[in-house]
Amino acid sequence: MSENTFWRLVEECRPSMSDPEDVELADALTARLASGPVSDVVGFAEQLSWALYRLDRKEYGSGLSGDAFLYTRAAVVAAGRDEYESVLRDPERFRPYADDLVWAEAVLYVPDAAYEQLTGVEWDRRTRYSYESYSNTAGWTDA
Repeated sequence: MSENTFWRLVEECRPSMSDPEDVELADALTARLASGPVSDVVGFAEQLSWALYRLDRKEYGSGLSGDAFLYTRAAVVAAGRDEYESVLRDPERFRPYADDLVWAEAVLYVPDAAYEQLTGVEWDRRTRYSYESYSNTAGWTDA
């Protein structure tokens, strides 16, 4: 799955409400991916982990617990490509997500749920990039 396809899918599945619930987005993404093929699920997982990994930097997560930082990064992704790219350009745009506890934990489990619906088995997945907080060691070093 290309990066453009990933972001288009996120945009198409986002609820139209001004303050969407992450569960609604996660359910819509899961339903779309569960219609197959498995390669789309794998591609989505790779793109999601890459997007989260890119936000795993000191200027975003300093002072946040590991879980809070992860779920807040997921919320930035759930906000869509334009907001995500704005946050990458300006770390100050990340702070409102963390301060308002805007989390999107459910989005993290979309690939697992879609894979299980498609195959009937649990997915013990690995992605090229880890999305776990503080795994991007280069993003946490003082340059």
